[in-house]
Amino acid sequence: MTDALLTPTRLWTPRRVMITKSAAELPHTAEIVRRCVAAGVSEIDVLPADRLTGLRGESERETYARAKSTLAVVVAPPSALKPQPIPPSADWRIDLAKGCPAHCQYCYLAGSLSGPPVTRVYANLDDVLAPIATHVGRGTITSGTAERGHEGTTFEMSCYTDPLGIEHVTGSLAAAISRVGAGEFGPGASLRFTTKFDDVTELVGLDHGGRTRVRLSVNARDIGNRFEGGTARMPARIAALRALAQAGYPVGVTIAPIMPVPGWREQYGELLADIAAALTDVPDVDLTAEIITHRFTPSSKDVLLSWYPATKLEMDEDARSAKRSKFGGVKYVYPKDTMAEMKRWFSEELRNVLPAAQLLYWT
Repeated sequence: MTDALLTPTRLWTPRRVMITKSAAELPHTAEIVRRCVAAGVSEIDVLPADRLTGLRGESERETYARAKSTLAVVVAPPSALKPQPIPPSADWRIDLAKGCPAHCQYCYLAGSLSGPPVTRVYANLDDVLAPIATHVGRGTITSGTAERGHEGTTFEMSCYTDPLGIEHVTGSLAAAISRVGAGEFGPGASLRFTTKFDDVTELVGLDHGGRTRVRLSVNARDIGNRFEGGTARMPARIAALRALAQAGYPVGVTIAPIMPVPGWREQYGELLADIAAALTDVPDVDLTAEIITHRFTPSSKDVLLSWYPATKLEMDEDARSAKRSKFGGVKYVYPKDTMAEMKRWFSEELRNVLPAAQLLYWT
């Protein structure tokens, strides 16, 4: 039995739903419309074509606000139906949607998504999930490895969205978890996603078969409160983590993006202690940890400053180290000494406070 869940602290409900012509007749669209109507959305429009229009305003801020309050129901293009390797998280990436309703001032998607930041949910869900069956047993991150082989072949669902943040108006996540949990794609398939939201009431009642790992994205108090707008607060996320663990899900914490803010040791220490306290009496918890430091690129910085011109987020190239990819791209990370200090501290604290947690990676 799980504890009684609190009323979710954060639900995103779009002001407008736009359905493209090609998506309109697909079976999953009917479920999306049903959920949107139940959530109180009154403006649901079927478009005469497949092009999304009317998202741009007279300014960047108006365009941002309009896009962030819109859910677009579209057909995933062929490029989105081919699973891509996604190290160090998982063997493969599959996308239920593209875009996120949250307002994180360090948004991971800034610079990687073109056009207004509208959230697009894919109506051709069968096509999106079908490649799971063909890719089971393939991969290099978990599939066949000594360290993580017990996870099976893993499929990451939160590269381009927060699937729980839109679940109450899409139903895509529950469908994926249930179908993989029932073994539809073979016994070796395993889903995973990370979220900053806390509405897990539907998820804890699913027959997930232990084949979906849910990770809660958590951070120091000051970082969450200042930079993660439109999301659930840390206590609510940790309560959701507990509920999922009680329901038998493999769970995890994605501590990201780590920043050496004033008092960071104390704040992250409190965070880890709160997680430990929430899980202390839950038997047989399967817990992982992933730790990601803050970084940015020149293009993401430009986008973020256009979205959040008054942000206090530190993005000073002179205070960072430039890290170049083999393709010539550059991202700015913390200096070597700072990275080493944070890595030492977190490694020791995890061992002391959450000894059962398997640290999957630090980056």
